[in-house]
Amino acid sequence: MTLFDGIYPFYLQQRKSFVFDVSTIIVVIVFLTLASTFLLIIPGIRGRARLYWMVRVLFSLMVGVVIVVVQFTGNWESGWVTANTSYKSFSRAVVNADIGLHVGLAGVNITLVGNPVHQVNETIDYNEHFAWSFNADYDHSYSEGLEKGLPSPILYVAEKFTTQSPCNVHRQYRISSHYASASLWVAFCTWLISNMLFSMPVYGGYMTLITGAFMIFSLLSFSTVRNSLVCPIQFGTTSLQIGYGGSFWLTLAVGLLCFVAGITVVALHYFNSDLLKTFFDLHEDKAEDYQEMTEVYVNLQFMNSTLSPPQSSKLTPNDI
Repeated sequence: MTLFDGIYPFYLQQRKSFVFDVSTIIVVIVFLTLASTFLLIIPGIRGRARLYWMVRVLFSLMVGVVIVVVQFTGNWESGWVTANTSYKSFSRAVVNADIGLHVGLAGVNITLVGNPVHQVNETIDYNEHFAWSFNADYDHSYSEGLEKGLPSPILYVAEKFTTQSPCNVHRQYRISSHYASASLWVAFCTWLISNMLFSMPVYGGYMTLITGAFMIFSLLSFSTVRNSLVCPIQFGTTSLQIGYGGSFWLTLAVGLLCFVAGITVVALHYFNSDLLKTFFDLHEDKAEDYQEMTEVYVNLQFMNSTLSPPQSSKLTPNDI
């Protein structure tokens, strides 16, 4: 990629996919490996228990992978706008481009894609990440963007989230994202505990309810930003509007699914425990125990000696 005067920039672009990155791919691979391992051993399970085991394990892995993956995705909020805008500072070049804003728990991604991609002798295809985690300084990332000479639309959107911006949304987004992330990590811990407690289904059901509650709490923590003043992002007569993204709705769906699963398990425990024990493969274990108890060996000679009546002895005159 070249600058508008034909000089190649000697810096590395701070790029990151706004939906999938390396961390997300690693997490997905780990959970797919666990699922594949289970599918290899499931043929050894007999009868209907095979189906029940498959449903329980795949549901549990699905909940776990969603809890972890949404921590690294960048589309909790997202929005696009197409506009004619200036491209570089100190240049009169105007380009037609799609400008996208994608907000995650760790920062924002700002994308700029030209229509067409090749304009003003350049390839206009940018995706810049600005982090606001505890070990990352957002203002420093923004200053580096200024030094790199990033396109004006990217710097304009990024400036809205700086600590010095009149919009004053940096602190709200940063704090709400940290609380949402912490709630999701607590949900991950309760998810692990629920898997251990499903040997006693009712307690596993209660812990699944708690997992869903923390997932919903993370959404409430993130959505508190909506109560703040909306900062306008204008490109001429058009404005960039953002709304809840795929990660937000996916977390909501899985959280509600955990609520449904937990309530179902608890309700079956009190109203139809036999069906619950069948689903969790507990009846077969008891039947095997009873079968083992019936297979006992009896010493017939001992039984005859104990069951025969004792013979009474009579005294004779000679014995006296």
